[in-house]
Amino acid sequence: MSTDPSRPAMLSRGAFADRFPQHPWVLREVGLDHTQLAQSESLFALGNGHIGVRGNLDEGDPNGLSGTYLNSFYETRPLPYAEAGYGDPETGQTILNVTNGKIIRLLVDDEPFDLRYGTLVSHERVLDLRTGVLLRTVEWRSPAGTGIKVHTERLVSLSRRSLLAIRYRVEATDSPVRIVLQSELVANEPLPAQSSDPRAAAAIKDALQAVTHNSRGNRAHLVHETRSSGLRVAAAMGHELAAPGDCATEMTCEPDWARFTVASALEPGESTELVKFVAYGWSGTRTTPTLRDQVDAALVSAHQAGWDTVEREQREHLDDFWAGADVEIDGPVEVQRAVRFGIFHAYQASARAENRCIAAKGLTGPGYDGHSFWDTEMFVLPLLSATAPGAAADALRWRLSILDEARDRARTLRLRGAAFPWRTIAGQECSGYWPAGTAALHINADIAAAAARHVWWTRDDEFARTVALPLLVETARLWSAHGYLGADERFHIDGVTGPDEYTAVVDDNVYTNLMAKRNLSSAAELARRFPDHLADLDVSEEEIANWEDRAGRMAVPYDEAQQVHEQDRGFTVRDRWDFERSARNDEYPLLLHVPYFDLYRKQVVKQSDLTLALHWCGSEFDAEEKARDFAYYEALTVRDSSLSACTQAVVAAECGHLDLAADYLAEAALMDLHNLQHNARDGLHIASLAGGWLALVAGFGGMRDMGEHLSFRPQLPPGWTGLRFTLRVGPQRLRVDIGTETVTYTVDGDDVLQVLHLSDDDERELLDVGPGDGVERSWTPVKPKTATPTQPAGRPPFSLPDMLEPGADSGIAS
Repeated sequence: MSTDPSRPAMLSRGAFADRFPQHPWVLREVGLDHTQLAQSESLFALGNGHIGVRGNLDEGDPNGLSGTYLNSFYETRPLPYAEAGYGDPETGQTILNVTNGKIIRLLVDDEPFDLRYGTLVSHERVLDLRTGVLLRTVEWRSPAGTGIKVHTERLVSLSRRSLLAIRYRVEATDSPVRIVLQSELVANEPLPAQSSDPRAAAAIKDALQAVTHNSRGNRAHLVHETRSSGLRVAAAMGHELAAPGDCATEMTCEPDWARFTVASALEPGESTELVKFVAYGWSGTRTTPTLRDQVDAALVSAHQAGWDTVEREQREHLDDFWAGADVEIDGPVEVQRAVRFGIFHAYQASARAENRCIAAKGLTGPGYDGHSFWDTEMFVLPLLSATAPGAAADALRWRLSILDEARDRARTLRLRGAAFPWRTIAGQECSGYWPAGTAALHINADIAAAAARHVWWTRDDEFARTVALPLLVETARLWSAHGYLGADERFHIDGVTGPDEYTAVVDDNVYTNLMAKRNLSSAAELARRFPDHLADLDVSEEEIANWEDRAGRMAVPYDEAQQVHEQDRGFTVRDRWDFERSARNDEYPLLLHVPYFDLYRKQVVKQSDLTLALHWCGSEFDAEEKARDFAYYEALTVRDSSLSACTQAVVAAECGHLDLAADYLAEAALMDLHNLQHNARDGLHIASLAGGWLALVAGFGGMRDMGEHLSFRPQLPPGWTGLRFTLRVGPQRLRVDIGTETVTYTVDGDDVLQVLHLSDDDERELLDVGPGDGVERSWTPVKPKTATPTQPAGRPPFSLPDMLEPGADSGIAS
């Protein structure tokens, strides 16, 4: 692991357990580490898919990286090129830190409540994943010796899309005290300089221009617009005050800030409480009065409901979500919490996005400029389609909404159909490096796969016809236009980049080809299902037959000498990377230490690529091939991407390497809690967090959703005694309960659900699971066909024992 001092360090073993005590449902931080503020702000971020607020301290200072984000609210910027080429995108998009409504400053006898000064007696933050409310309790003595307690609650409403709510209470402890609270809205707040890490965001200063501002009583609003992208944002705040005796209040409103001030005197044991509601809205088309009225209306509604109602709504919303999404393990508590933490943040990133993108960092930070990539479709949407189908449908409707931009991009590339952007916020390609952007055409098959998968899970014909069909048709056209029939009568796709970003612009990448095959087949199948709607898309029988023919002829490179599939044509004959040298010279992650010129020529894999094909295109390989392929590519994969470990967990489990699968599960789920990529300060890795669910459900649960029936090949890691999860299949809920020797399938719904159960390597049984019935079957572990695969020098998985104090008990979740 790199010891570069410019990169935030991972917590030492044991330090994490001291700072974040184990609990299956709660992320609780004891104390305050000023050197880890930015990471904690990401971990304690709250959102609903429309609004995202980082877990900054209420008083604003100190902070690691302040952040308040609205989904798809961005500024444009030029993309500079030393040598520009035809078709290179000219403009980039960067998510903006919008008006900050979290700030409530406190003065104690005229001294600022600043945790860098005075005496911090205790500090604790608690995020309960069942309630979606962030709690904070502080006991502090000012430099003059005056003692106070502060208790705050914060939530971003999942029921009220525009609303951020805060309840702030300050109590005098052992002496009378004069306090002043200053609740603020602040636009264009200064941010720290960004690092040189290419995964970080571009810095845009003073991006918001004031349009109008106003206040009345205890309410104020600010409206701003961007300088280039033409977007407008409104933020409004309102307050409810409860205090003993008389209070002095004052509202001040300026173009870039507004402040509501409360002055109060407290005797020991008395407290002052301030409830703050903040509403946000943005648009690229609506007028200033319309936006202003929208946020004012959201405030009035919140005040009419009151804090208690807003908080209850939040709990009820999450109760319903967890009823169809929870995963329970009888195993390490730390893994249990981490998986629920990942599910929670994936849902927060999407719940109320409503036809907007799901960014790689969600709305937890500015990393990757707030862009959405292919990982939404291949890591996040598998979770959401099976647990929160409305959120998944919205994400795919966003893809449909940018279909015209994708068609334009395809024309620029001299192709038919649609070429979706590698990275974007609003639909235009924003990648300035075409070998790892434009050439990664697999994103189009990934989107098609997600749309087809969602149809499979929901049985929603309206969605299939209006959303999935056009997405599959236009992406199928892309493959038909880009590929060609070679002299071998196989269909080849050349000049593409697969998921492995250490190998670029290659021919016949197996993952890309097999996903394109699936895209072509699924498009043909759906087109034949809706013949009355093909005229609108100008689809002919001849075109459908062409897709089927190309799918049937798809080239899949295979190295006969080594008996493994080639990641791409000729991959296995290239020189191998010197992993020993990289480990000796502390060169991981390689992208920060060696040139791509060297990487592209060698056998070295940044993240699962061929292994990803083993998971998502599993029916294309037999068990022997999977075992050999997995072992071969394990030795080459350095996991310099957060997207790798979860897929390796799934395939390791399928190949019978259960200890290795458990290690990769822990790495994927704990990616940000333990800051394994050293960049959690910039936001959470939403795909890796969703990947924790995949590692459990598709890995140890053996769930596959790519055939006619939902199938399971259940197993448990050594030392575990149970795994339970719930899936939403159409209108039904299916619960899978895996014990040490048996598995029970139970349906909550009105209809019989057919489930394919695989009890060992050869036996499979189609089960009819009726409402309320528990169908029990036995299972046995997969027998490995190879020795446990080895990893590159210096890159073993971050196993759970490595993340705990030596000798510490990892605990068992209940």
